[in-house]
Amino acid sequence: MNTEEYERMYHLEDSYWWYVGRHCLVESILRSRFGAPNPLSISERTILDVGCGTGAMSARLTKWGRVVSADFSPLALHFTQRRGLTSMVRADAMKLPLATGQFDVLIAMDMLEHLPDDAAALSEFYRVLKPGGTMIATVPAYPHLWSDHDVAAMHFRRYLRPELLSRVRAAGFRVEKISHTMTTLYPIVALQRRLSARKPIKSHYSHTSIPLFPAPVNFGLKKLLAVENSVARRVNLPFGVTLLTIAKKAG
Repeated sequence: MNTEEYERMYHLEDSYWWYVGRHCLVESILRSRFGAPNPLSISERTILDVGCGTGAMSARLTKWGRVVSADFSPLALHFTQRRGLTSMVRADAMKLPLATGQFDVLIAMDMLEHLPDDAAALSEFYRVLKPGGTMIATVPAYPHLWSDHDVAAMHFRRYLRPELLSRVRAAGFRVEKISHTMTTLYPIVALQRRLSARKPIKSHYSHTSIPLFPAPVNFGLKKLLAVENSVARRVNLPFGVTLLTIAKKAG
């Protein structure tokens, strides 16, 4: 992403419904596995946030353990540092400059689609996790939803569920959960993408699709996603804009 996109993300990540819904989903998964955040466990649990972007997820993760924020972009790490985070590393996710078996939890939110070789990245995720460590990852779903948004975000692909499942397992992980999320919003997004598909996808830079809403609408969407997240933790939703996977390293 370019400077303008990082600026937008930095200013929106703490309040915009899409980002907040993602972050709350991860925290709800951590809460279901580790209980409420406990200051005594922070020094014991190590967390790697791969593709940390502008650092909002990393900042929230500090309640759950010692966080290392990793991103290939120096600009992303600059914004992450502005949030007061200090444990950062510039890293290619396909070849992480980190020790084997170092982390208890690895978070990869909407970043595998940015990589030319996602299989190599998944193998690296497996390597740097401790035995028994957990990966929580999300990716955009359905190639038929491809649009100018994906072009602007510099995506290589969108995923089908069997494809993601196969690649995660091929890296060595035991998949505990794979589910669609953003299910209630799928019809709206699918319609919007179908209408935009009638226009040629631009080869030059275009903006990511982050429509701004009045505060009450933004608040309502956050509440909607909170309800959906509580359902997605318990059952695997059959369709949605995003795919979530939770997988463990053997041990």
